[in-house]
Amino acid sequence: MDYVQVQADMIPIALLLEADPSEENIHSYLHHSMCFVAKDTHQVVAASIVQRKSDALAEILNVSVLASHQRQGIGSQLLQFSLSQLKAKGVFRVELGTGAFGYPLIYYQRLGFRVDAVIKDYFLEHYSEPIYEYGIRHKDMLRLSIDL
Repeated sequence: MDYVQVQADMIPIALLLEADPSEENIHSYLHHSMCFVAKDTHQVVAASIVQRKSDALAEILNVSVLASHQRQGIGSQLLQFSLSQLKAKGVFRVELGTGAFGYPLIYYQRLGFRVDAVIKDYFLEHYSEPIYEYGIRHKDMLRLSIDL
């Protein structure tokens, strides 16, 4: 598996929809962001989309892994690669938003992210279609961060 930074047009929208169900949302941030991917021989199998907010701060907007490649450590390795690239670019703090429960929360915490804040009703107000995980509707967003 190769981990590299690429241009936004190298990433299939279908892959990014694995983590963000709103194509409109994806288009709003994709082309103004840094894009890191995991590539096997023939395809991009995972992507991490990061937007720089200031010289020292960046926000992860999307981490997606193809369903066929999930739970193999590819996403964790990609995120660690992304964080190392951000640190090399002078970023000291990385933030992100995720649901208040479920696998993504555990995934980020396992990599060292900590909860900073709760944004009540975020998913109700910002997504036209409900988002469910384990049969439970996501309502609130947790804001997480890590210092590099």
